[in-house]
Amino acid sequence: MTTSLAQWLAAQNVAAELASVVASMAAASAEIGAVLRLAPIAGQTGLAGHTNVQGEAQKELDVVSNDIVLKHLAANANVSILVSEELDEAVHMENQGRYMVATDPLDGSSNLDVNVTVGTIFSVLGVDPAKPDLLQKGSAQLAAGYAAYGPATSLVLTFGTGTSVFTLDSSGQFVLTQEGIKVPAASGEYAINTARERFWDQPTLAYVTENVAGETGAAGKRYNMRWVGSMVADIHRILMRGGIFLYPLDSETVSKGGRLRLLYEANPMALLVEAAGGKSTTGHERILDVQPTGIHQRVPVILGSAEEVSRVEGFYAKE
Repeated sequence: MTTSLAQWLAAQNVAAELASVVASMAAASAEIGAVLRLAPIAGQTGLAGHTNVQGEAQKELDVVSNDIVLKHLAANANVSILVSEELDEAVHMENQGRYMVATDPLDGSSNLDVNVTVGTIFSVLGVDPAKPDLLQKGSAQLAAGYAAYGPATSLVLTFGTGTSVFTLDSSGQFVLTQEGIKVPAASGEYAINTARERFWDQPTLAYVTENVAGETGAAGKRYNMRWVGSMVADIHRILMRGGIFLYPLDSETVSKGGRLRLLYEANPMALLVEAAGGKSTTGHERILDVQPTGIHQRVPVILGSAEEVSRVEGFYAKE
């Protein structure tokens, strides 16, 4: 017997209002997935003609996905605030709900033209609508998840303890396909953009050099490098079979604080990975312990299999 997302949410030891926020993000993700399936036919994979707050060229589907998320959350009385990669400022809803959602509505959209897995990432935080605190540490997250739009549409969720996977069925409903997934503690795969090697700091260079040496080096085993260029795709692979994802601080991104955004990329992914037994770090501190200073703040991101993250931390400790 299959378990639907609605049934699973009802069985969780969380407030019904919080569960409804996750359900709204699931509904938005299902709609985005439907739009993406037909996007090439509709000619929607091109640029929208403007940039987001990050200075990045927006795809038309970035804007469409953001609008879908906004529509679903605005219809949920429990949500009072939306922070989105695609919006300069936080959106304060007419609702006076106790929850805030931070999201990257369409992660990896630069891959749309080549039919590579992209996704929606989100984080849920509690807020006082009368005096909302937008800048909370990742450890304060009440829920996090992402949808991966690939050969199947997967929804990966956590309320902070345990990470579960759902798959969109032919009727448009998410059904539970894996529960309590565990990231293997050890792995022989790492994901990093090696085209940026000239910018890397010494700990990153030392770690990758050791991996490239394989069984002849200090690590004593062979490694394979994987890099999709879509955070959702890379993290989904790591959750399913282990590995480590690295987008470290480097000489080109240091002035910005890093490449990936803390509130709606690093924090939700770190919570999902840690809830599955993995680890996360900026190189110097646990991602979930970073105090945000802005809604679009960037940070270095290193997360995945615990033993691999600990190895990277060891290189940083030598600085």
